[in-house]
Amino acid sequence: MIKKKFLILIPTYNEKKNIKFIVNKINKNVKFKHKILFIDDNSNDGTIQKIKNLKSKNILLIKRQKKLGIGSAHKFGIKYAYKHNYTHLITMDCDGTHDPAYINKMLRLLKNNDLVITNRFGSKKSLIEWSLYRKLITILRHIIITLIFKTNLDSSGAFRCYNCKKIKLNHILLAKNNGYSFFTESTIILNRIYKIDQISILLPKRFAGSSKMRFLDIIFGFFYILLIYAKVFFNKI
Repeated sequence: MIKKKFLILIPTYNEKKNIKFIVNKINKNVKFKHKILFIDDNSNDGTIQKIKNLKSKNILLIKRQKKLGIGSAHKFGIKYAYKHNYTHLITMDCDGTHDPAYINKMLRLLKNNDLVITNRFGSKKSLIEWSLYRKLITILRHIIITLIFKTNLDSSGAFRCYNCKKIKLNHILLAKNNGYSFFTESTIILNRIYKIDQISILLPKRFAGSSKMRFLDIIFGFFYILLIYAKVFFNKI
């Protein structure tokens, strides 16, 4: 029987005010033995020292030399999980929008699935705290992806749970984007090969700090959806 090993992956860049908050929430809600891996892209606001100050045996920190993108950070952490033989990998944001209280439900669903993701469109209250601008962008992207790829999955979220013993690492790494589009690209790819389920969540506004997503990231994201579609159409993925 395979011994279960759980890793919670949290990429960070200038999230000093959120570190203690998110770790406390994880430890409050996640009762099974786990490690928390922070992948930091050379924060300059004291985030790294804040993580080091936690001095907990279940906290791991990898500092990268520069900001390489959220998708790149996730791929780096995912490769770490496979290299160190973790059986279950949970990925989430550091800003407090992803509530660890959902993790137990995600893991229960994972027993009959290969990947469990979260859905921000299952309830009218899911995005109630978001600005109108963020709501419109997020909903528009979801509608486009739903129509083009004929899927009801909320493919662009980072709050996920992978069964590392079922999903092959090289299939995840077929997603080449290193930015926010990594999530959509990897979901579309994995959905063609594996069984994916999703749970509805409420997504509050971030606990502290500001979003790292730029307007250019949003524009590029829409164009990248079309690129993914072209790859699928021509059987490149």
